[in-house]
Amino acid sequence: MQINENGEFRPTIVAFCCNWCSYAGADLAGSSRASYPADVKIIRVPCSCRVNPMFILRAFERGADGVILCGCHPGDCHYSTGNYYARRRMTMLFGMLDYLGIEKERTRVEWVSAAEGAKFSATMNEFVSAVKELGPNRKLRDLRCKN
Repeated sequence: MQINENGEFRPTIVAFCCNWCSYAGADLAGSSRASYPADVKIIRVPCSCRVNPMFILRAFERGADGVILCGCHPGDCHYSTGNYYARRRMTMLFGMLDYLGIEKERTRVEWVSAAEGAKFSATMNEFVSAVKELGPNRKLRDLRCKN
């Protein structure tokens, strides 16, 4: 969570992007000068199926206001079925986050190909504005042990 000089809330977003499609889509968005907020922190992963649900919980624990997982479109995965595993894991994680009291709008799964730089930019802008409306996330941050 960040507050700018006008006192406006700027959410911190963690984006897990697969190397083969979504990260390349983010690169295309940057090279075609499509804008999305600088508060989106991209973490490059080999495949969306490599994102352990604990990574997402850890991101929330460390202060993320929203987490998005971006991968290849179903059927187009470089590793054949990786995004199917990711989709199944994320469905289970959404139930756990609901149990923990975290709004489901703070997490999202999107399929973005390497040729969809404009979609990547639009998705990030839309997600940031949705999280901004929710306000700061404090649930898992409060669970952290403090010195």
